[in-house]
Amino acid sequence: MTNRSKRYRALIKDAGIDLKQAQSVNAAVGVVKKLAKAKFNETVELAVHLNLDTKKADQQFRGNFSLPHGTGRDVRVIVFVDDGDKIQAATAAGAVKAGGEDVVNEVLNGFMDFDIAIATPKMMRLVGKLGKVLGPRGLMPSPKAGSVTDDVTKAVSEFKGGKIEYRADAAGNVQVRVGTAKFEEQQLAENISAFLSHVAEHRPSSVKGEFVKNIVVCSTMGPGIKVAFSAKEA
Repeated sequence: MTNRSKRYRALIKDAGIDLKQAQSVNAAVGVVKKLAKAKFNETVELAVHLNLDTKKADQQFRGNFSLPHGTGRDVRVIVFVDDGDKIQAATAAGAVKAGGEDVVNEVLNGFMDFDIAIATPKMMRLVGKLGKVLGPRGLMPSPKAGSVTDDVTKAVSEFKGGKIEYRADAAGNVQVRVGTAKFEEQQLAENISAFLSHVAEHRPSSVKGEFVKNIVVCSTMGPGIKVAFSAKEA
């Protein structure tokens, strides 16, 4: 811990915890909230390291999940759709922008003020042009993530209501937002437990041995707290 900041070392000292020791979900959440002392409402994130060989097609790990208590974030959604009625419905549901080729061109020209992109299957032939722009940012619509659908109104409502997309990186790490420091401890614990159970239930059949290798939860400015979790807890 010699390379850590004075603030970081002070937080750990005040909390009196051993960062090497895994905590139960409830205990870990309590520590995270205790250490979230920034002047702003810190985000709480969960990082899960999975035993995956992401070079194998059957071990690509991606999907979507609706957190019981949402994320505490006002999610900005855009919709790629060329049906007038659906454009109007998507906007009414809370999309910041909805449209067809005009919206595709706006993104090509630099518009990136959104968190989720949803598209109808028909629009994907045009949205494909945005692969190099949206792909690296994890914003490309995908059927597995629930963001390619004909029911764009429902999708907008779900993502704004707390539905999250997740995807394992090349090293098998999945990182998701599970709330904010202002959430009640029970709300954070339930969000975390629900997501971890979802992850365990969607273990690829080809994975051998232990699937979940390591779990850490932290706030924006706080240290990572190791979590001990068994799917049997849910």
